[in-house]
Amino acid sequence: MSRESLTALAAAAGAPDPETGLAAVAALRRLLDEVETAHVAAARTAGWSWEAIAAALGVRRQTAHRKHASRGHS
Repeated sequence: MSRESLTALAAAAGAPDPETGLAAVAALRRLLDEVETAHVAAARTAGWSWEAIAAALGVRRQTAHRKHASRGHS
């Protein structure tokens, strides 16, 4: 996704129209989930523990494991 697309999504998230804002928030949430998944996969490949990943994400180890282990990052 280009910088311009991200900027447009961020701007749309602040739009006064709830339909536009909510659609942008949903799109940003999906994008962040994809980015998080990619970084968790890279961390696991690099040998990071679930505890280290959870600390980096600011969540509990069980939360990180539950979310990402089912995605094949065990």
